[in-house]
Amino acid sequence: MPEPAGLDAVYSAVEATSRLLGVPCSPEQVEPALKAFGDELPSAHIVFSMAAGESHRGEVDFDFSVSPKGADPYATALAHGLIEPTDHPVGALLTDLQKEFAVASYGVEYGIVGGFKKSYVFFPLGDFPPLARFAALPSAPSCLAEYVDTLTGLSLDGKLSALGVNYEKRTLNLYLASQDVATENKLALMRAFGFPEPDAAVAEFVDRSFSVYPTFNWDSSAVERICFSVKTQNPAELPAPFHPEIEKFASGVPHAYEGGREFVSAVALAPSGEPYYKLAAYYQKARETSNAAFATEQKDSAS
Repeated sequence: MPEPAGLDAVYSAVEATSRLLGVPCSPEQVEPALKAFGDELPSAHIVFSMAAGESHRGEVDFDFSVSPKGADPYATALAHGLIEPTDHPVGALLTDLQKEFAVASYGVEYGIVGGFKKSYVFFPLGDFPPLARFAALPSAPSCLAEYVDTLTGLSLDGKLSALGVNYEKRTLNLYLASQDVATENKLALMRAFGFPEPDAAVAEFVDRSFSVYPTFNWDSSAVERICFSVKTQNPAELPAPFHPEIEKFASGVPHAYEGGREFVSAVALAPSGEPYYKLAAYYQKARETSNAAFATEQKDSAS
Protein backbone atom coordinates (compact mmCIF):
# COMPACT_ATOMS: atom_id res chain seq x y z
CA MET A 1 0.00 0.00 0.00
CA PRO A 2 1.17 3.58 -0.59
CA GLU A 3 2.84 5.68 2.07
CA PRO A 4 2.77 7.70 4.34
CA ALA A 5 2.29 5.60 7.45
CA GLY A 6 -1.31 5.44 8.58
CA LEU A 7 -2.81 4.67 5.20
CA ASP A 8 -2.66 0.94 5.81
CA ALA A 9 -5.10 1.38 8.69
CA VAL A 10 -7.40 3.52 6.55
CA TYR A 11 -7.39 0.95 3.75
CA SER A 12 -8.07 -1.88 6.21
CA ALA A 13 -11.11 0.02 7.51
CA VAL A 14 -12.37 0.61 3.96
CA GLU A 15 -11.93 -3.08 3.16
CA ALA A 16 -13.67 -4.22 6.36
CA THR A 17 -16.62 -1.89 5.76
CA SER A 18 -16.99 -3.05 2.16
CA ARG A 19 -16.94 -6.67 3.28
CA LEU A 20 -19.84 -6.02 5.68
CA LEU A 21 -22.05 -5.03 2.74
CA GLY A 22 -20.73 -7.54 0.23
CA VAL A 23 -19.11 -4.80 -1.88
CA PRO A 24 -16.01 -5.92 -3.81
CA CYS A 25 -12.92 -4.06 -2.65
CA SER A 26 -9.28 -4.31 -3.67
CA PRO A 27 -6.19 -2.13 -3.32
CA GLU A 28 -6.52 -1.19 -6.99
CA GLN A 29 -9.95 0.35 -6.34
CA VAL A 30 -8.87 2.43 -3.36
CA GLU A 31 -5.27 3.33 -4.21
CA PRO A 32 -6.24 6.20 -6.58
CA ALA A 33 -7.88 8.03 -3.67
CA LEU A 34 -5.00 7.23 -1.32
CA LYS A 35 -2.44 8.47 -3.83
CA ALA A 36 -4.33 11.67 -4.57
CA PHE A 37 -5.34 12.57 -1.02
CA GLY A 38 -3.07 10.39 1.12
CA ASP A 39 -1.29 13.26 2.88
CA GLU A 40 -4.66 14.39 4.25
CA LEU A 41 -6.08 11.08 5.41
CA PRO A 42 -4.14 10.36 8.63
CA SER A 43 -5.63 13.52 10.19
CA ALA A 44 -8.89 13.65 8.21
CA HIS A 45 -12.46 13.31 9.35
CA ILE A 46 -13.52 9.99 7.74
CA VAL A 47 -17.06 8.71 7.28
CA PHE A 48 -18.41 5.50 5.74
CA SER A 49 -21.94 5.67 4.33
CA MET A 50 -24.48 3.36 2.72
CA ALA A 51 -28.08 3.46 1.52
CA ALA A 52 -30.72 0.81 2.20
CA GLY A 53 -32.75 -0.91 -0.46
CA GLU A 54 -32.22 -3.15 -3.45
CA SER A 55 -31.47 -0.34 -5.90
CA HIS A 56 -28.63 0.93 -3.67
CA ARG A 57 -26.87 -2.37 -3.05
CA GLY A 58 -23.32 -2.92 -4.25
CA GLU A 59 -21.73 0.36 -3.13
CA VAL A 60 -20.27 1.93 -0.02
CA ASP A 61 -18.95 5.47 0.11
CA PHE A 62 -15.67 6.53 1.69
CA ASP A 63 -15.96 10.22 2.60
CA PHE A 64 -13.18 12.33 4.08
CA SER A 65 -12.25 15.91 4.84
CA VAL A 66 -9.59 17.89 2.99
CA SER A 67 -7.76 20.93 4.31
CA PRO A 68 -8.35 24.24 2.49
CA LYS A 69 -4.59 24.90 2.42
CA GLY A 70 -3.99 23.16 -0.91
CA ALA A 71 -5.97 22.62 -4.09
CA ASP A 72 -9.69 21.96 -3.85
CA PRO A 73 -10.80 18.31 -4.26
CA TYR A 74 -11.99 18.75 -7.83
CA ALA A 75 -8.65 20.23 -8.91
CA THR A 76 -6.80 17.39 -7.17
CA ALA A 77 -9.06 14.78 -8.77
CA LEU A 78 -8.40 16.29 -12.22
CA ALA A 79 -4.65 16.38 -11.61
CA HIS A 80 -4.61 12.69 -10.66
CA GLY A 81 -6.91 11.49 -13.43
CA LEU A 82 -9.75 10.56 -11.08
CA ILE A 83 -12.24 12.49 -13.21
CA GLU A 84 -12.39 13.84 -16.75
CA PRO A 85 -12.44 17.62 -17.33
CA THR A 86 -15.71 19.17 -18.45
CA ASP A 87 -16.94 22.47 -19.79
CA HIS A 88 -20.22 22.03 -17.92
CA PRO A 89 -20.81 24.65 -15.17
CA VAL A 90 -20.46 21.91 -12.55
CA GLY A 91 -16.71 22.00 -13.19
CA ALA A 92 -16.44 25.75 -12.55
CA LEU A 93 -18.54 26.02 -9.41
CA LEU A 94 -15.74 25.63 -6.84
CA THR A 95 -13.54 28.15 -8.67
CA ASP A 96 -16.35 30.71 -8.72
CA LEU A 97 -17.18 30.04 -5.10
CA GLN A 98 -13.58 30.47 -3.91
CA LYS A 99 -13.54 34.00 -5.34
CA GLU A 100 -16.52 35.07 -3.23
CA PHE A 101 -16.59 33.10 0.02
CA ALA A 102 -14.34 31.84 2.80
CA VAL A 103 -13.96 28.06 3.06
CA ALA A 104 -13.40 26.19 6.34
CA SER A 105 -12.61 22.83 4.75
CA TYR A 106 -13.38 20.60 1.80
CA GLY A 107 -14.50 17.02 1.56
CA VAL A 108 -14.57 14.14 -0.91
CA GLU A 109 -17.11 11.42 -1.59
CA TYR A 110 -15.34 8.42 -3.09
CA GLY A 111 -17.31 5.31 -4.00
CA ILE A 112 -15.47 2.04 -3.57
CA VAL A 113 -17.04 0.93 -6.85
CA GLY A 114 -17.85 4.30 -8.43
CA GLY A 115 -14.63 6.18 -7.63
CA PHE A 116 -14.49 9.97 -7.21
CA LYS A 117 -18.05 11.31 -7.16
CA LYS A 118 -18.35 14.52 -5.27
CA SER A 119 -16.63 17.52 -3.71
CA TYR A 120 -17.89 19.11 -0.52
CA VAL A 121 -17.36 22.66 0.67
CA PHE A 122 -17.83 23.55 4.36
CA PHE A 123 -18.22 27.18 5.29
CA PRO A 124 -16.89 28.73 8.52
CA LEU A 125 -19.30 28.73 11.43
CA GLY A 126 -20.76 32.22 11.69
CA ASP A 127 -19.88 33.04 8.08
CA PHE A 128 -22.45 31.14 6.03
CA PRO A 129 -23.08 32.62 2.55
CA PRO A 130 -26.35 34.48 1.96
CA LEU A 131 -28.46 32.40 -0.38
CA ALA A 132 -28.99 35.21 -2.88
CA ARG A 133 -25.23 35.80 -3.18
CA PHE A 134 -24.55 32.13 -3.69
CA ALA A 135 -27.34 31.78 -6.26
CA ALA A 136 -25.80 34.68 -8.21
CA LEU A 137 -22.53 32.81 -8.89
CA PRO A 138 -22.05 32.46 -12.68
CA SER A 139 -21.84 28.67 -12.51
CA ALA A 140 -24.65 28.05 -9.99
CA PRO A 141 -27.80 26.37 -11.30
CA SER A 142 -30.10 29.12 -12.57
CA CYS A 143 -33.07 27.62 -10.76
CA LEU A 144 -31.61 28.48 -7.34
CA ALA A 145 -32.67 32.10 -7.74
CA GLU A 146 -36.27 30.92 -8.02
CA TYR A 147 -36.15 29.47 -4.51
CA VAL A 148 -34.30 32.19 -2.59
CA ASP A 149 -37.50 33.95 -1.48
CA THR A 150 -39.09 30.66 -0.43
CA LEU A 151 -36.06 29.58 1.60
CA THR A 152 -35.75 33.03 3.16
CA GLY A 153 -39.43 33.09 4.11
CA LEU A 154 -38.99 29.75 5.91
CA SER A 155 -36.05 31.04 8.02
CA LEU A 156 -33.42 29.17 6.01
CA ASP A 157 -31.36 32.11 4.75
CA GLY A 158 -28.03 32.30 6.55
CA LYS A 159 -28.17 28.53 7.12
CA LEU A 160 -26.04 27.38 4.15
CA SER A 161 -23.33 25.54 6.09
CA ALA A 162 -22.07 23.31 3.28
CA LEU A 163 -22.65 22.17 -0.26
CA GLY A 164 -21.95 19.06 -2.30
CA VAL A 165 -21.13 19.05 -6.00
CA ASN A 166 -21.82 15.73 -7.71
CA TYR A 167 -19.80 15.57 -10.94
CA GLU A 168 -21.08 12.15 -11.92
CA LYS A 169 -24.76 13.18 -11.89
CA ARG A 170 -24.25 16.96 -12.32
CA THR A 171 -26.26 17.86 -9.27
CA LEU A 172 -25.83 20.20 -6.34
CA ASN A 173 -26.83 19.70 -2.70
CA LEU A 174 -27.34 22.69 -0.40
CA TYR A 175 -26.85 21.71 3.26
CA LEU A 176 -29.03 23.94 5.42
CA ALA A 177 -28.61 23.84 9.19
CA SER A 178 -32.13 23.25 10.46
CA GLN A 179 -31.89 22.37 14.14
CA ASP A 180 -33.34 25.80 15.04
CA VAL A 181 -35.91 25.82 12.21
CA ALA A 182 -39.51 25.06 13.13
CA THR A 183 -40.83 21.70 11.99
CA GLU A 184 -43.73 23.51 10.32
CA ASN A 185 -41.22 25.35 8.14
CA LYS A 186 -39.45 22.12 7.18
CA LEU A 187 -42.76 20.59 6.13
CA ALA A 188 -43.72 23.79 4.31
CA LEU A 189 -40.45 23.55 2.38
CA MET A 190 -41.42 20.08 1.17
CA ARG A 191 -44.76 21.43 -0.03
CA ALA A 192 -43.08 24.38 -1.76
CA PHE A 193 -40.83 21.94 -3.62
CA GLY A 194 -43.84 19.88 -4.73
CA PHE A 195 -43.29 16.91 -2.41
CA PRO A 196 -46.21 14.96 -0.94
CA GLU A 197 -47.10 15.13 2.75
CA PRO A 198 -44.93 12.69 4.72
CA ASP A 199 -46.30 9.81 6.75
CA ALA A 200 -46.01 9.79 10.54
CA ALA A 201 -42.60 8.08 10.64
CA VAL A 202 -41.04 10.49 8.14
CA ALA A 203 -42.67 13.49 9.86
CA GLU A 204 -41.09 12.45 13.16
CA PHE A 205 -37.74 12.09 11.41
CA VAL A 206 -38.15 15.57 9.92
CA ASP A 207 -38.99 16.96 13.37
CA ARG A 208 -35.71 15.62 14.82
CA SER A 209 -33.50 16.61 11.91
CA PHE A 210 -30.52 18.93 12.32
CA SER A 211 -29.91 19.38 8.58
CA VAL A 212 -32.01 19.51 5.43
CA TYR A 213 -30.46 19.26 1.99
CA PRO A 214 -32.32 19.63 -1.31
CA THR A 215 -30.79 18.42 -4.58
CA PHE A 216 -30.79 20.73 -7.61
CA ASN A 217 -29.51 20.38 -11.15
CA TRP A 218 -28.59 22.66 -14.05
CA ASP A 219 -31.22 21.37 -16.49
CA SER A 220 -34.49 21.79 -14.63
CA SER A 221 -36.17 23.95 -12.01
CA ALA A 222 -37.55 20.86 -10.27
CA VAL A 223 -35.98 19.82 -6.98
CA GLU A 224 -34.84 16.22 -7.48
CA ARG A 225 -34.71 15.16 -3.85
CA ILE A 226 -34.81 16.44 -0.32
CA CYS A 227 -33.07 14.75 2.62
CA PHE A 228 -33.26 15.21 6.38
CA SER A 229 -30.50 14.09 8.77
CA VAL A 230 -30.53 12.97 12.39
CA LYS A 231 -27.50 12.24 14.60
CA THR A 232 -27.59 9.20 16.83
CA GLN A 233 -25.49 6.57 18.59
CA ASN A 234 -28.24 3.99 18.12
CA PRO A 235 -29.82 3.92 14.64
CA ALA A 236 -32.42 1.41 15.86
CA GLU A 237 -34.05 4.16 17.96
CA LEU A 238 -34.91 6.25 14.92
CA PRO A 239 -38.39 6.20 13.34
CA ALA A 240 -37.10 4.45 10.23
CA PRO A 241 -37.11 0.87 8.93
CA PHE A 242 -34.08 -0.94 10.36
CA HIS A 243 -33.19 -2.93 7.24
CA PRO A 244 -30.97 -6.01 7.71
CA GLU A 245 -28.11 -4.39 5.81
CA ILE A 246 -28.35 -1.28 8.00
CA GLU A 247 -28.26 -3.43 11.12
CA LYS A 248 -25.21 -5.30 9.84
CA PHE A 249 -23.44 -2.06 8.95
CA ALA A 250 -24.33 -0.37 12.25
CA SER A 251 -23.12 -3.25 14.39
CA GLY A 252 -19.91 -3.98 12.51
CA VAL A 253 -18.53 -0.82 10.91
CA PRO A 254 -15.06 -0.02 12.33
CA HIS A 255 -14.31 3.17 14.26
CA ALA A 256 -11.03 4.68 15.46
CA TYR A 257 -12.11 6.66 18.54
CA GLU A 258 -13.08 5.86 22.11
CA GLY A 259 -16.66 5.20 23.10
CA GLY A 260 -19.55 3.91 21.06
CA ARG A 261 -20.02 4.37 17.35
CA GLU A 262 -21.56 7.63 16.18
CA PHE A 263 -23.90 7.82 13.21
CA VAL A 264 -25.92 10.16 11.04
CA SER A 265 -29.06 8.69 9.54
CA ALA A 266 -30.95 10.36 6.69
CA VAL A 267 -34.27 9.93 4.96
CA ALA A 268 -34.29 10.76 1.23
CA LEU A 269 -37.53 11.87 -0.38
CA ALA A 270 -38.47 12.42 -4.02
CA PRO A 271 -41.63 13.95 -5.50
CA SER A 272 -42.75 10.43 -6.35
CA GLY A 273 -41.73 7.02 -5.10
CA GLU A 274 -41.00 5.60 -1.68
CA PRO A 275 -38.53 7.29 0.70
CA TYR A 276 -35.33 5.45 1.44
CA TYR A 277 -32.95 5.63 4.36
CA LYS A 278 -29.22 6.06 4.57
CA LEU A 279 -26.71 5.59 7.34
CA ALA A 280 -23.29 7.14 7.77
CA ALA A 281 -20.80 6.08 10.44
CA TYR A 282 -17.90 8.18 11.68
CA TYR A 283 -14.71 6.13 11.36
CA GLN A 284 -12.18 8.79 12.34
CA LYS A 285 -12.73 12.27 13.76
CA ALA A 286 -10.73 15.21 12.47
CA ARG A 287 -7.56 15.93 14.41
CA GLU A 288 -7.17 19.45 13.06
CA THR A 289 -9.48 22.33 13.88
CA SER A 290 -9.44 23.32 10.19
CA ASN A 291 -11.39 20.15 9.47
CA ALA A 292 -13.88 20.54 12.32
CA ALA A 293 -16.62 21.82 10.03
CA PHE A 294 -16.73 18.42 8.35
CA ALA A 295 -18.34 17.00 11.48
CA THR A 296 -21.25 19.43 11.42
CA GLU A 297 -22.97 18.08 8.33
CA GLN A 298 -23.74 14.75 6.76
CA LYS A 299 -23.67 14.32 3.02
CA ASP A 300 -26.11 12.84 0.64
CA SER A 301 -24.51 9.65 -0.55
CA ALA A 302 -27.03 9.01 -3.28
CA SER A 303 -27.64 12.36 -4.92
